[in-house]
Order: sequence, then structure tokens, then C-alpha cells
Amino acid sequence: MGRVDEIVTQIAGQIASGQFLAGQKLPSVRIGAAQYGVSKNTMAEAYDRLVARGMLLSRQGSGYYVTGHLPVAPPPPRPDVTEASGIVSLLREQLEQHYETRPGDGRPPASWTEGSKLRRFMARGRSAAADVQYGYGSSWGLAALRGWLRLSMAERSIPVEADGVMLTSGINHGFDLIIRHMLEPGDTVFVDSPGYYPLFAKLRLAKVTMVPIRRLMDGPDLEDLAAKLAIWRPKMFFTQSQGHNPTGGGLSPAVAFGLMKLADAHDFRIVEDDAFADLHPTSLPRLAALGQQRRVLYVGSFSKTLSASLRCGYVAGTPEIIRGLVDLKMITTVATSAHVERLVIDLIDSGQYLKHLRRLRVRMEEGTKTTIRAFAELGIELAAPKVPGFYLWAPLPEGTDERAFCRAAAEANIFVAPAAEFRPDRDHSSAPGMRVNVAYGADPRFQAFLRQQLQR
Repeated sequence: MGRVDEIVTQIAGQIASGQFLAGQKLPSVRIGAAQYGVSKNTMAEAYDRLVARGMLLSRQGSGYYVTGHLPVAPPPPRPDVTEASGIVSLLREQLEQHYETRPGDGRPPASWTEGSKLRRFMARGRSAAADVQYGYGSSWGLAALRGWLRLSMAERSIPVEADGVMLTSGINHGFDLIIRHMLEPGDTVFVDSPGYYPLFAKLRLAKVTMVPIRRLMDGPDLEDLAAKLAIWRPKMFFTQSQGHNPTGGGLSPAVAFGLMKLADAHDFRIVEDDAFADLHPTSLPRLAALGQQRRVLYVGSFSKTLSASLRCGYVAGTPEIIRGLVDLKMITTVATSAHVERLVIDLIDSGQYLKHLRRLRVRMEEGTKTTIRAFAELGIELAAPKVPGFYLWAPLPEGTDERAFCRAAAEANIFVAPAAEFRPDRDHSSAPGMRVNVAYGADPRFQAFLRQQLQR
């Protein structure tokens, strides 16, 4: 806690306890600074924070006076919000970044874009030179980028009608719209396990029942899926086709066809997450490409391939569903950022996006090889994905206490992503493991920590 916070807390406590009464003038900034042993600027900031809280009133030329108003305690958080926010502890660390060594991170490091022209292009703000529109923009998103997406998806054999794609503020925004529009409290959905943990938080917040489907390196376990379908009637199955987060696996043609066959037989929709589509060959299997657009909602993003700060994604599906999602987007957020969307299409049109993707693929391939090699030297065999991505799944020795492992890593200033965080029930008793970002997997500090843990 800084000095300003300490002073604010102390004075607020004195007001609450009655040591300073309503209407009473507080010591001047100069006197207060001397009393607390701080600069006048520090003291003035403390008083200003108390004014912002409604506890003091500033009278120009006179000083600061107690208002007599005490801050109202915030209402206790709803249990479902508390539970949902607990699930995204990994996401919180990725936003706030307390740890130096980051094998558990979900993003590649900024250095992976250094040396390319992408950063310099974005810094110039080329799109800012374009005609600036001061209105909201269309709730569908920038027409030029939507048109490019239709062409891009056609290369993956995914047919999309003109009004069958909308832009979002990233994949999580797309998930949020789909959940709000198409699910009700008490509905049942299937999810990958291990799978994408921010999705679990959203579903829990919506009071939707999640049923885990075992995820293998070639896609969802069809035997487990069939067994669960004998018990449950899911409304949807949320799954990721390629570059699976967290296992790094993909989707084989056999599993893709088997999954679609079960979806037809049991009449449930599929939400296909393809966040890394632009990094993977267009020939890889996609569920939305199997002539079943009416059954599949296809969700993608530029935030993973460009920058997490560029919140830009999309949802594709039947025009009827997309129109409903656009209406919901209009009600909740009005529109997405046309400036961000214009920057993305400028990067594409200039050829910088393609150059960036080529460089990123090389980085992923090198990171995957070095990480697998480093773990092999420790006696841990990692399953190599057919197509390199951002992640690998690292099993830990049977009997490893994941909580203790995470605490030890934190003490060593290392951020890890344990297996339990990627399960809907956050079960720490199942097979221990962790997601490893290939950019950091061979980091000497991380490898030294693992070697020490394995020798115990």
C-alpha cells in the first residue's frame, strides 16, 4: 500500500469513528503534509481521493471539510459471479502479469512481432489517415472486413452468405452473444475437457449446465460423447477444431465426420472455435465445412494472431441466427470499433498481415520443437501436434499435487497453467498436468524449476 492509500485509509477511519465530525475543517495541506511526513502533493492527492469518495468537500481558498457522508458498502457479490470470476484466475494473471517467467501464458510474447514491419505499420496508425466516421458504424461491422472474411472462409470450404457473418470484439464477445441469445438457465451444453476456461466462466454465469467431453489429440472422444448423449440432451456442444487450447491438438477427418453424425442424430448445435484459423492450413478439417452450416456456428478472431489489444473477431452461421446476434449486439454494445476493424483490413490489404503470419508460423514451429526437446531431456514426453500451434499439454508425474506445484512455481516467480483450470469442475484430483506456451517452454528458469520439482 502506498503512502497516499495509507493516509486515505487513516483519515477515512477517523471520520467513520467520529474523530472528525460533519462540517469540521481538516488541517491544511501544508500542515497535513508535515504531520504525515509527506510532500504537499501527496497530501493533496489524499484529500482529493476523499473528496472523490464523498467524505470531504473542497472549498476553494478555504480548505477541506468533512461532509458527514460515509461511503456505502458495496453489496456482496452474487454467488454465481464469484464462482465465475474464480474460474478466470488464469486470465487475470495474463492481464495483470505479476510473474517474470510465463510458460502458462495464453499469448505469444511481444518479441514474436519484433523485427517485422507489423509493429511499425501499426505504430504509424495508417488507418487513422482514412476517412474517420464519427457515427457508431454498423452493428454488423465493417463491410470490407466482412467481405474478406467470406473469401477467407471459402478457402476453408465454408460457404457463408453475405448476411451470414458479423464482427465482434474477439471470440469471447462472440461466445457471450451466442450464450445470451440461444441458451437459457438450466440448459445443458457439452464442452471440451480439458477446454477453454473463459468459456466455462461464461456458461456458469449464465447458469447453464456443463457436461465435459474428454478431449483427445485428434478431437473430442466420440465414445465419451456417445455415452454422455445416452444420458443428456445437450442444446449445444462448444468445441475447438484446430490448435486446441490447451492441448495443442487438432481435429481429424474421421472425428469431424463422426461428431457431425452424432449432432444430426441427437439434434444439437455446434459452436466451433477456430481462433487460430489464419495460422493453420486451409485444408485442415473444419466442422463448418461439412455442409452443415445450419448446425454449426463458426467463431474466429484476429486478437490471437495480431494483438490482444486489437479486439476483433467474428461469428458466421445462418443469416437467421446472425441477424439475431447482430440485434443483441446492437442492444448491448451498439457496435464494435470501426477504427480497429479498419486497421485490420488495412493490414490485410497492405500484405503486412500475411507476412506477419508467415513469421509467426516459423516461431511456432521452432518453439514447439525446442519445448518438446527440453521436456524430453527431463523425461517428460509431450504429444507433438500434427500442425504446430501456441500450446502443448504436459503431463506431470502421477501423484503430483497441482496446488503445491503452483505455489512452488509462484514462489519461483513462474506463472503456470495447471490442468485443473481447464476442466469445467476444476478437479485437482484428476491426472495432473499443465498447458505450456511453446514460446516459454524451454526457458532455462522454467526448466530448472521443473528439474528441481521432479527430483523431489
